[in-house]
Amino acid sequence: MNYPAAWSEFEDGEGSFLFYNPDVWDGNFRISAFRGNSAYAEANLQEELRQRPSAQLIKVGEWRCAYSKEEFEEEGTAYTTHCWVTGAGDLAIECSFTVQRGGGFQRAQEVIASLQIRDLQQKYPAEVIPVRLWEIWQIDEAYATMEHEVKSRFALDFQGVEEDLPQLQRLVNEAGWSRKKRDPWIALGIVLCVILANEVDGYEWRTLVDGNREAPVLQRLADGEIVDPLRLVWSRVKAGEEVNLEESYNLGIRD
Repeated sequence: MNYPAAWSEFEDGEGSFLFYNPDVWDGNFRISAFRGNSAYAEANLQEELRQRPSAQLIKVGEWRCAYSKEEFEEEGTAYTTHCWVTGAGDLAIECSFTVQRGGGFQRAQEVIASLQIRDLQQKYPAEVIPVRLWEIWQIDEAYATMEHEVKSRFALDFQGVEEDLPQLQRLVNEAGWSRKKRDPWIALGIVLCVILANEVDGYEWRTLVDGNREAPVLQRLADGEIVDPLRLVWSRVKAGEEVNLEESYNLGIRD
């Protein structure tokens, strides 16, 4: 699915996502997906046409859609919600775009036209996309965790800079984290990348989508190289190697 670069992504409930421009609001785009039997998508589309008299069967790109719209007012402002029900095979997709009355909805139809359904039996090449809010939350959570650990254990400030590496190494040496529990090691790798982004110009956060894995990574803008927090620490822990954070940090710079 391709959507405008100015839109940000928010999880809007299980299986549902919300997109909008947080700087200049120009509409809310929501998308939800539901799996059922092999003919679920077509049955859902036909049910929408039966249940909603105003719905029309249209094509958006290659997608057959049941399209309808609703008008409503909120705090004295009139809005229109455009709705599309579509899908293929066992996957039903429902999209909506809410704008002020009279606002265009071409952008929403362009997003729908770009939809692709992945075959669960097929392995796709990894993709690097603009960082999403979920991954930003993971970065913030990892940083907050390591900051709290350093401050509470050693009564030291934590600034997210190279000078913090010895304190993080001390944390590794003294915390006694299990090598079977990945969460603290993943958080540590993310914080190494935070320090790298703070100290070295030319890196930006991205989201890596690789099969079922969706995770924050750093990308070096000059050549597109990826620094994966997973590889910096957790991969070494799994391999039974000693954790040397300065070495891992320098590896991230060289990658």
